[in-house]
Amino acid sequence: MYDNFFTQFSLNCSNLDYRQFVRFGIYFKRYAMRKEEKLYEVFGELLYALAKADGVIKKEEKETLTQLLKNHALGSEILWSFEFEESHNSSVEEIYNKVINFCHVYGPAPQYDEFITAMKIVADASDGMTAKEHKLISSFSEDLMERFQRDIDKLKQFEKKEYR
Repeated sequence: MYDNFFTQFSLNCSNLDYRQFVRFGIYFKRYAMRKEEKLYEVFGELLYALAKADGVIKKEEKETLTQLLKNHALGSEILWSFEFEESHNSSVEEIYNKVINFCHVYGPAPQYDEFITAMKIVADASDGMTAKEHKLISSFSEDLMERFQRDIDKLKQFEKKEYR
């Protein structure tokens, strides 16, 4: 629905009256907010994968996470996502791959720095960061950078072919 509306909007933007323009603004705000909310839900899943990386979610990790999210605008959504995966005892690998795939589709975002900082805080909460937690944090950064770089390389190749 939204994609079709955005396409129509871009094709017919000169013919919009004020009411249609306002309607577009409302749709755009709803769509953008849902996308950002989904990014933070995925962040909760990523935090679950991190806490579960060493096999057990420790009490200190969960307490630190709860404290960290207490004043976050989307803290309840992040925590809900974490607890959902915890209640289903989801596989770390499965969740991690799901998160990476979503972030790749979402594209570069400033929130990833926030995610990495939070991951380090949660990982340090219980007797310091384990090797598995460190590997997951490093992999998150490296996997995203690698995927975004591949996308950039593909665009460059496409541009070279296009302008020859």
